[in-house]
Amino acid sequence: MVLVVDVGNTNITFGVYDGKKLITTFRLMSKTQRTSDEYGVLITELLAKNNIKTEKIEGAIIASVVPNVMHSLTGSIKRYVTEKLIIAGVGIKTGIKVATENPREIGPDRIVDAVAAYELYGGPVLVLDFGTATTYDLVDEQGRFCAGITAPGIRTSAKALWQDAARLPEIEIKKPASILAQETISSMQAGLVYGQIGQTEYIVQRVKKETGYDNLKVVATGGLGRIIAEETDAIQEYNSALTLEGLRIIYEKNSR
Repeated sequence: MVLVVDVGNTNITFGVYDGKKLITTFRLMSKTQRTSDEYGVLITELLAKNNIKTEKIEGAIIASVVPNVMHSLTGSIKRYVTEKLIIAGVGIKTGIKVATENPREIGPDRIVDAVAAYELYGGPVLVLDFGTATTYDLVDEQGRFCAGITAPGIRTSAKALWQDAARLPEIEIKKPASILAQETISSMQAGLVYGQIGQTEYIVQRVKKETGYDNLKVVATGGLGRIIAEETDAIQEYNSALTLEGLRIIYEKNSR
């Protein structure tokens, strides 16, 4: 079994693979400061609750966009779970060549998503990740990471509304019954959700126009990605476990 760990700005998502099968997932908040022992206790307890013994974990891989948790987290995994730990980053095999102006600027989470999308769906492929930021990453038919677009995520935009506008409340993010809102909450929901749909459709259209890729596959992931994917034909596939799949694939490439 392999433990895969995606450290995002909001959550740390853990997954356990038995071969190519994802058998469980669980999450911790990434903004909470913890010692390596605290991480170790939480991880082993969550593994145990999912009937997974730590001695069955042969190795682990981490992709992180939050550097300040890495010392404690990596230490906990090596001490409590497995000594074999791969950090997704510069110098590891991915099967993807980053062909941008400054490859080191590309976050490991985006590379991991690109690896999964290319391996699972082929290229050219545009990978959409609806997280803290909404990202659009282009991988061509040769497996080259060619370009990336970054926009505020839906929750980030919502947070800006209710924190910076005194009379706007914190709301649940979901599609309202109609875009023709008649009160504040559905008005905000309409702007956030339909605004994101419109942005998605325009960016996909623009990428196709500038690349000439009429056969471009569009794959989405991220917590709120399902809401958007269900409302537009611009997205062909939604895969909630895309990042975890990418980590598994990279682990396998570096364990041969």
